[in-house]
Amino acid sequence: MKQCTVCSKSAVYHVTALKDGDVNELHFCEQHFHEYMSKPNSNSPSEEIEDVLFPESNIENELTEEDEIRCPNCGISYREFRESGRFGCPHDYVVFRERLLPLLENIHNDTEHRGKFPQRAPLDSKNQYRMIQLRKELTAAIETEDYEQAAKLRDQIRSIETGLEQPSE
Repeated sequence: MKQCTVCSKSAVYHVTALKDGDVNELHFCEQHFHEYMSKPNSNSPSEEIEDVLFPESNIENELTEEDEIRCPNCGISYREFRESGRFGCPHDYVVFRERLLPLLENIHNDTEHRGKFPQRAPLDSKNQYRMIQLRKELTAAIETEDYEQAAKLRDQIRSIETGLEQPSE
């Protein structure tokens, strides 16, 4: 699902804007769509939207803002990341975290990986992953005072710790 061009809400309206031969797609939430449509000169977007859609008109401000943030480890700027789509080092995830979370949420609808993990992973890593999940579930069961479930989870954790049980797939 696309994000609003102006804010971070989900877009419900999609408009194609033409300006000086450039085609740009506009994505608006309910509020910003009505603001966009209620402008007296509805042929062109408001200045705020124009700055987001047509960065060449505001390129100096945007360059300095995105180039100010640099990774102290590899020296890559956020702009360089956006242009190449690749980071320079693992530390970039920490440096650009504030800007990455909305980007990841927009692309994947979540900020935490919940996918598959490799079939060829050794049993130890599968057991570790299963232990982490069971401990989270145990903590949640204790907080909700579901002691029967907590006891079952505790027993599963103990059996994995002693190596008697293989994780379920």
